[in-house]
Amino acid sequence: MHYREVTTEQEFCCRLETGGDWRAQLEELAADEGIEAAWFTGLGAVQDAEVWFYDQETCEYDAVTFDEPLEVAACVGNIADLDGEPFAHTHAVLSRPSGGALAGHLDAATVWAGELYVRAFEEPLVREHDETTDLDLWL
Repeated sequence: MHYREVTTEQEFCCRLETGGDWRAQLEELAADEGIEAAWFTGLGAVQDAEVWFYDQETCEYDAVTFDEPLEVAACVGNIADLDGEPFAHTHAVLSRPSGGALAGHLDAATVWAGELYVRAFEEPLVREHDETTDLDLWL
C-alpha cells in the first residue's frame, strides 16, 4: 500500500449546469480554482452517459453508452494532475426507472441535475503510469 497524509485546503459545494458534461465541469472547477488534488462525492441525474469498464486482461477500457435518463445514485472520485491538466477520475452508480443499476468509470454524461462536495488538498497529486496495471495512478 502507498499512502501519505494530506491537508485540506478548500471545500466546495457545487451545482452542475444542466446540459453540461459531468466530468468536464469538475475539471473546469479544478482549473478555475487552481486545484491540483481533491476528493469528491456527488449525486443527481443525467440525460445520457458513457461508462467505461477496465478489462484487466487486455489493460484497455471498454466503453458502453447509455442514451437514456439515469439517476446518479452515487458518484465518487478524485482530481489529480494528468499530463499538466486537471483530471477528474470519476466513478458512478447510475440507476434506471426500474431500479436496475449500472456502474463504472463515468467518462462522460450530460447533466440534468448534479450536486457535488469537493474537498481540495494542499499537496498536489500527480498521476503517473503504473507498469503493473497499465493505468495512470496517483501518489
